[in-house]
Amino acid sequence: MNFIGTKILETERLILRKVTVADADIAYKSWCTSDEVSKYVMWEKHRNVEVTRAIYYKWVEAYQDLDTFRWIAEIKKTKEIIGTIDVDKKFLKYGTCEVGYCYAEKFWNQGYGTEILKRVIKFLFEEVNADLICATHLENNPASGKVMKKAHMKYEARLRQRINDKSGMKNDLLVYSLTKEEYLKEEI
Repeated sequence: MNFIGTKILETERLILRKVTVADADIAYKSWCTSDEVSKYVMWEKHRNVEVTRAIYYKWVEAYQDLDTFRWIAEIKKTKEIIGTIDVDKKFLKYGTCEVGYCYAEKFWNQGYGTEILKRVIKFLFEEVNADLICATHLENNPASGKVMKKAHMKYEARLRQRINDKSGMKNDLLVYSLTKEEYLKEEI
């Protein structure tokens, strides 16, 4: 893999850029405290903006490592930030990029998630030279699975009762992936 760090990526409607600490205030208000968003993520809602700022400060520092791939998505026309997408480092040594994303509820169901995921997939396969890209979602969040399918990821597995959701109920974790060979064959 080519550890080239996070670089600016563009889509038709969006710019994907590095996170800044200045983004924390908007993220805090838009999705880090949202009841709807928090249903589908593993982290708890942020108690205050200082929690968000501390996380974003760590994220900015992490850009010093070229194996850090994390973006904030910004609408080109309005400059509104809508959410984040990043790659977990735990499988990078195997050529595998596990992608995770989170978007403000106000931007759901407008195709942004798919647009962002497709662009990040393209970058990871074509520039980083990943072998496999995977992502997971809780069973109670089928919209996230639709994003993965629209980005040409293939359903791979159901990890039964793997995660307790925010209500305390056991939830299956659904896994999707896309190999480099599949990506090249489909010319996505």
